[in-house]
Amino acid sequence: MTSEIKNPELWRDGALKIEWVRHHMPLLNGLEAEFREEKPFAGKRIALSVHLEAKTAYLCKVLAAGGAEMYVTGSNPLSTQDDVAAALVHDGLNVFAWHGATESEYKAHIRRVLEVGPNIIIDDGGDLVNMIHTEYRELLPQVVGGCEETTTGILRLQAMNRAGKLEFPMMLVNNADSKHLFDNRYGTGQSVWDGINRTTNLIVAGKTVVVAGYGWCGKGVAMRAKGLGAKVVVTEIDPIKAMEAVMDGFMVMPMAEAAREGDIFVTVTGCDGVITREHFLAMKDGAILCNAGHFDVEVDVAGLRAMAVESAPARNNIMGYRLENGKKVYVLAEGRLVNLAAGDGHPAEIMDMSFAIQALSARYLLQHRAELSSGRGKMVHDVPVEIDREVARRKLAYWGYSIDTLTPEQHKYLFGD
Repeated sequence: MTSEIKNPELWRDGALKIEWVRHHMPLLNGLEAEFREEKPFAGKRIALSVHLEAKTAYLCKVLAAGGAEMYVTGSNPLSTQDDVAAALVHDGLNVFAWHGATESEYKAHIRRVLEVGPNIIIDDGGDLVNMIHTEYRELLPQVVGGCEETTTGILRLQAMNRAGKLEFPMMLVNNADSKHLFDNRYGTGQSVWDGINRTTNLIVAGKTVVVAGYGWCGKGVAMRAKGLGAKVVVTEIDPIKAMEAVMDGFMVMPMAEAAREGDIFVTVTGCDGVITREHFLAMKDGAILCNAGHFDVEVDVAGLRAMAVESAPARNNIMGYRLENGKKVYVLAEGRLVNLAAGDGHPAEIMDMSFAIQALSARYLLQHRAELSSGRGKMVHDVPVEIDREVARRKLAYWGYSIDTLTPEQHKYLFGD
């Protein structure tokens, strides 16, 4: 099968990026050595749709070291890095993706990695799982199972599972503590502001930042905004999370009110229609909007484009829209994931944990296929606590930390056996 990438000649630049993150991902280093020895994926085809940048590329190489035949695409048209894609192709992997793909091109790339008949699916947002269930049902019997990277994808999987429409087991990687407590909070918190700051070249201190959604990602974004000197407003639909935000020192209000206050808006909800026409019209002149949720529906960019009386690029990856009231608002990265469409995504050390969970969960699927495929409505599974804890133990060891363990007497005191 011939890969479909933009420019194979870019491979050297991509290889440098991959080698850089490799030096900062010790968990994957260890798994690469283990997998090369064990070959747990020998004879298996893995279809992967994750943001295609250097850290993802290294995960692909680790799985390939374990014997997998890799078929790779991106999970967002603006997060694919063409030099990284070229480096993977140079190393013999099959890649179908390029930066700036149209909607039809993006879907065509998804189709290409599914047409091979994958045995394992590694997804970020659920596009692979959704398409194989709707367009390639004849391939479903070959699928052992899959792993889902993000909250949005898990929501889609759970809906399919409740309806009895999910045909193979899926590991909910994002729900693992070693993933969401660190990737979502510290990874998103840092990478979102990296994307905003490198794109705008504006100061954050003294500004009012509105964070829509106070899940783990929203907590990270708000925490880093506060650290940069911003005043932070949180919008929420969950009263418990809203109460957390208040006790963490943030103002809480509906978006209709926050729209009048904010200088920078970051949506992190996983929902659609979070910032819409009424909010645009209420905003300050010069307000900056961006999204850190998986899909580009949280900020209604299509609605903004339709209502604007004038629009023009304001800076690379920033579009300005003049409204009927004379005010102008700016959208970063077309409303797509700002940390990836306008940056390099989460730090390597964070993705080391997330992708270690992915790799170990994929191996677990092969080892426990029968028990995981237990019938309709029972196809979503949390990552086993043993995998979660093992990743945490390994990470602590690489950092040079050790922790206590229970004595037999303490174990008996706590658990009675």
